[in-house]
Amino acid sequence: MRRCFLLFFIFITTGSVNAQNGKKNITLDDLWKNRTFALKDVPGFNAMKDGLHYTQIESEGKHQKIKIYNLETGKEEKTIFDNELQKYNGNTINIDEYSFSNDEQLLLLRTESENIYRRSVLHRVYIYDINAGKIKLIDNDKVLHDAIAPNGQYITYIKYNNLFCKSIKTDEIIKISDDGVKNKIINGNCDWVYEEEFGFSKAYFWSPDGNYIAYYRFDETLVPEFTIAKYTGLYPEEYTYKYPKAGERNSIIQIKIFDLRTKKTTNADIGKETDIYIPRIKWTTKNNELCIFRMNRYQNKLDYLLTNVETGNSTIAFTDENKYYINIDDEITFLPDGHSMIYRSEKDGYSHLFIRDWTNQKEICLTSGNYDVDNLVGIDINKKLVYYVAAETSPLERNLYVVNLKASNKKCLTPEKGYHSITPCVGYHYFLDKYTTINSVPQYYLRNNEGKIIRTLEDNHLLAAKMQEYSLGKLKLTTVKGKNELLNAWIITPPDFDSTKKYPVLLYQYSGPGSQEVADKFPVGNFFWHQLLAEKGYIIVCADGTGTGFRGEAFRKKTYLELGKYESEDQIAVAQNLSELPYIDKNRIGIWGWSFGGFMSSNCILKGNDVFKMAIAVAPVTNWRYYDNIYTERYMRTPAENAKGYDENAPEKIADKLKGKFLFIHGTADDNVHFQNATMLATAFIKADKDYDSEYYPDKAHGISGGNTRLHLYRRMTDFILHNL
Repeated sequence: MRRCFLLFFIFITTGSVNAQNGKKNITLDDLWKNRTFALKDVPGFNAMKDGLHYTQIESEGKHQKIKIYNLETGKEEKTIFDNELQKYNGNTINIDEYSFSNDEQLLLLRTESENIYRRSVLHRVYIYDINAGKIKLIDNDKVLHDAIAPNGQYITYIKYNNLFCKSIKTDEIIKISDDGVKNKIINGNCDWVYEEEFGFSKAYFWSPDGNYIAYYRFDETLVPEFTIAKYTGLYPEEYTYKYPKAGERNSIIQIKIFDLRTKKTTNADIGKETDIYIPRIKWTTKNNELCIFRMNRYQNKLDYLLTNVETGNSTIAFTDENKYYINIDDEITFLPDGHSMIYRSEKDGYSHLFIRDWTNQKEICLTSGNYDVDNLVGIDINKKLVYYVAAETSPLERNLYVVNLKASNKKCLTPEKGYHSITPCVGYHYFLDKYTTINSVPQYYLRNNEGKIIRTLEDNHLLAAKMQEYSLGKLKLTTVKGKNELLNAWIITPPDFDSTKKYPVLLYQYSGPGSQEVADKFPVGNFFWHQLLAEKGYIIVCADGTGTGFRGEAFRKKTYLELGKYESEDQIAVAQNLSELPYIDKNRIGIWGWSFGGFMSSNCILKGNDVFKMAIAVAPVTNWRYYDNIYTERYMRTPAENAKGYDENAPEKIADKLKGKFLFIHGTADDNVHFQNATMLATAFIKADKDYDSEYYPDKAHGISGGNTRLHLYRRMTDFILHNL
């Protein structure tokens, strides 16, 4: 029986940025040297506490000013900091970031940024008193995670793995911890795997009244170490850090509470089991009560512990369980009654919001239906309204909704079809809406709480005009048949597409659990490079296969214990079904991806060696045994428990299946997906007597960027595609 192939095109004409009649062709210099297609956002947008104003950095060269603007009109009202007027010891301060104290009378000015990992950044930090016009350095060294206490009296920061608290008025320093040692003990900052996989780095939190600081203590003494060689200099420098791979030991966690008044530290009771995770801690609405999220190593059981900060005693408010795993997020807010909270769960098969009363053991479902809630935007306590973003109309779209605390009177505040990314302003009078569709450039709107657009902050008209100068291929949303069901996809066809001719196809995907590459938003992944390839006669297709997000839990978690199996089956099926179209050259189908996408493209050319002519894998995992335990075990459990799941879908283990042309690329200083993955795959290819191409980037991390690196990388990939597909 002939395979059924369904191809629905969704044409979006409003604000279209396709230009069939342009004369220019995209070059790699356009992408990586000239920034020809730069997107504008609303940089440094900070809504103020009154909900009526915002601040923003205005720069002319190195001259920087922080100004206050009226939200509704955009009119400038005053300048609160000018780096040419407010200097430190005669030196001009070049601001990378800034933030306010709660009363907005103090500014923290962060300079000289120095990244450690993805979310941890060292800064030299100054504090500026707006009314007094005085500025001072908070520490002679660069520090991590500076924050002003809620009462504005103290500033806290991390240095040398210890937590410090400094009086803003007297400069007295309180050393809250003193046992921090590199690669052994960390206070107030996350270890590598927590930062990467639980999505936070600052690991201390002030109580609402400013009397207590709750913080993490990581004892990573027994966590195995990984060493990265950095080749700058006569002899390579070795960088060693703690990295727990699948099945290996984790840090032992303690949660400590420091009383600023008594200078006493109390240990929170998190139970006797140490092989656990504490993915979050949050203060409830009570100043003396901390909620600690305790998760088992399988990550399928989450206890909400309520902890008395004076005694450290904890009780379980309630427990959320899942037969697969629980995703950790920040979609949780404690309500003023002191015994209930709003949280997100997949207990009914989709991601929804619930109100949980742990005292009376009652629960209200705030949202329901066959769609996923993307994020909780915020709660207007005074009006008893909950704002959230959901994919209710389509998995490809996002809209802002409001519902009351009784789960009634729901209203959509963004009626336009497409993708709305929402940032609330304090007080929920206004929202910043980044709105786009797949064929319209992002526009930034200021909306009020009725959904009315007050004004446009940025419309990216310069980019839209620039794109009209180029001969771009048509970009369309579509559906394609995977192995068992229809998959959401987008397709770019060449500018001079002729259905009577045959074209090569390049598949692009990421495919990781819960991810989404196909949505009604612009730009889609690597859009302008893919357009460059389309100009050279290639059709580019991206399909979100099994395991990706916003189609419900069953679709998202089907890959449990078998990462790579169903995902690769879908991509192979997509390629096979595409090959049946009359304008597709079935002998010229390739695939590429980065990180998880590189793992997938590797798997696909090996498992689908009769389908794919070529593949590129950038920074790929080649065996999940080499990756960190929090991420890997969430989906695979440990290698000891699931050896088959690990080995049957590891490119390293099936390297002997290679037939087509394969290029894999890696940065030698990748702290996330180690260069070891590339070397082990190369070893397997050599053992199997298979030819392959490879490219490595000395001292580059997972993003493989900096200087001319991206230009070189994309030139290498472009040439490989042109010669092999």
